[in-house]
Amino acid sequence: MRILLTGGTGLIGQALCQHWQQYGHELWVWSRNPQQVPQLCPGATGIAVLDELNGSAPFDAVINLAGAPIANQRWTEARRQLLWQSRVDLTRRLVDWMGRQASVPPVLISGSAVGWYGDGGEQQLTEASAPGNKDFGSQLCVAWEQEAEQARQWGARVVLLRTAPVLARNAGMLARLLPSFRLGLGARLGDGQQWMPWIHLEDQVALIDYLLHNQSCEGPYNACAPQPVRNAEFTRILAQELGKPALFHAPAWVLRLALGEMSVLLLGGQRLIPQRAQQAGFSWRHPELSEALRDVLNKA
Repeated sequence: MRILLTGGTGLIGQALCQHWQQYGHELWVWSRNPQQVPQLCPGATGIAVLDELNGSAPFDAVINLAGAPIANQRWTEARRQLLWQSRVDLTRRLVDWMGRQASVPPVLISGSAVGWYGDGGEQQLTEASAPGNKDFGSQLCVAWEQEAEQARQWGARVVLLRTAPVLARNAGMLARLLPSFRLGLGARLGDGQQWMPWIHLEDQVALIDYLLHNQSCEGPYNACAPQPVRNAEFTRILAQELGKPALFHAPAWVLRLALGEMSVLLLGGQRLIPQRAQQAGFSWRHPELSEALRDVLNKA
């Protein structure tokens, strides 16, 4: 297959490139730094602008995972603009480009996040649940998905991937948590009762590949393990797998003071079920948190 990928130099994008190259797929990565693509995604071709693809052979799929990190900085006005541009505006440009092609790519798999649901409290959430729409993160995801949906007018099959925090060796959520946990300074966040959906990187890659190749799959899919845990339980299990205590907690008021509205990412949660992936017949390699963490930590 010929696949166009945005966000190819990120955590999930690099893993996808590595996976798909085993099967001989031809990969093109639209990137702000195309010169880095050969190093981060060996075998892929980097492009700086979509016009570089004019006159090329048709693409079989477009995978849209681009977006500046949402949890790296406070949501200042400038940061909000960057987050919006790197997701909503970029997706609009990508879909417009798809519509101008003589042969429209038949499928668009577009990233989103579990933040689409906002803070769901104790409610069990599936893809049929309503969006949060209260905080910036939810509003961002809703607008992001709306832009991707526009590809339907060109006849493309559109898949929306609402991704949970990804467990991986040297990046993502664990990269931020492990230094303190390895020192025995792991802490629950607030009261620790908020739900935490999660997914192992291998399952994230496998799910995207599964949705790509199954023509009947379209619309939103929760990319998470089938068993969410509360923050306190996640903290306990991670500390246990490291053989360290986790006796501390970060008070909610401190997190709100330090992070502002962005604190919803830590203090809010989603009791999320991957209902549509289950109904589609997808099988998880790492459905249990303790085993998933053990696998990641052993590989590290």
